[in-house]
Amino acid sequence: MHSNALGRDIRQVDRLIGHYAESHRHPTNVLIHWICVPIIVWCVLAMLWVIHPLLAASAAVFSLGYYLKLSWQFAIAMAAYALLCLWTLTFVPYPGWVALVLFVVTWVFQFIGHNIEGKKPSFLEDVQYLLVGPIFLLGKLFRRIGLGY
Repeated sequence: MHSNALGRDIRQVDRLIGHYAESHRHPTNVLIHWICVPIIVWCVLAMLWVIHPLLAASAAVFSLGYYLKLSWQFAIAMAAYALLCLWTLTFVPYPGWVALVLFVVTWVFQFIGHNIEGKKPSFLEDVQYLLVGPIFLLGKLFRRIGLGY
């Protein structure tokens, strides 16, 4: 745990989200992230699903372990979203191609958003921030509806 200027402990989840938020302040960039980040999560699971469904499920479980270390509330929300993603993959014809196209398009938009923001994506300095993006959005949602994490 880290301390802030007042000597108070800062939870790792708050530190990660706070750092992520520094490069996600412009409303257009934030809107792009609201649209693209959930799609990117789906795409990653879909591309793994094409290799083998257990690979997608294993990746989801692995990421949930990371989220559980940060916040059990985020872990539950991400588990629900992962299950939804995996379930939808049973209905999508050619999920690999759909995922590949969506993945490229959403990342183009992500970089456009960061260009508008004037700051580089957080994951360029630490790959861990690829997992922080979804909980950055969840944190905003949780605060809006009055849930703690």
